[in-house]
Amino acid sequence: MKKSDLLVIVILVIIFLPFILFKPAFEWFSWMSKEHGFLMSFIKFAVLSTLGEAIGFRIRRGYYPSISFGYLPKAIIWGILGWTIFLAFKVFATGTPAFLDYFGLKSSSSMAGPITSLKIFTAFCISLFMNIFYAPILMTTHKITDLHIEEHQGRFIALFKPIRVGELLKKLDWDVHWGFVLKKTIPVFWIPAHTITFLLPEEFRVLFAAILSMALGIFLAFASQLSKK
Repeated sequence: MKKSDLLVIVILVIIFLPFILFKPAFEWFSWMSKEHGFLMSFIKFAVLSTLGEAIGFRIRRGYYPSISFGYLPKAIIWGILGWTIFLAFKVFATGTPAFLDYFGLKSSSSMAGPITSLKIFTAFCISLFMNIFYAPILMTTHKITDLHIEEHQGRFIALFKPIRVGELLKKLDWDVHWGFVLKKTIPVFWIPAHTITFLLPEEFRVLFAAILSMALGIFLAFASQLSKK
């Protein structure tokens, strides 16, 4: 283990440990997430997903990326994507039960209390619809912005340059993006993971979603390295 790995472990401990050990810290985190959801979503995804990408790079290459990786522009893009994730959670958690009820299928309007088969079914359907209709757009958008940042050598100016979507789509390795990112991670990881997410009380979903955002960064970084082989 390198010193850089120890530093990352220390950073993760600093981020998560206070919310585990100290109830006031966790209560403050929950309150901030409820009262200032947009702000907290930006911060969580900016920090954790960017860190997840760096860890994924370390796993694939054996070392952490340099400044040309574009930590700051990636963090800002992840923060913006975090806003859309926050909205997607709200939209699908509200809309899916209404959809099920419209077609005469029973659903649970609340996840409070003991877990039941009806709650598992509802959470699964929320996760299923969100990952089918929203996740591919999120992941493709992230990949396009990633390629855009890479074209500008990770410089902050990339955020102010027009994104050549058409050209970048042609550069996208669809064998990896479809065959791994979409075709495998969505059914194997994301649908089950977000089923758990929507089974949790709302105050706990925020923290769990933050942890999953790190996993998303690692998955996408891993796929990015595969495409370069």
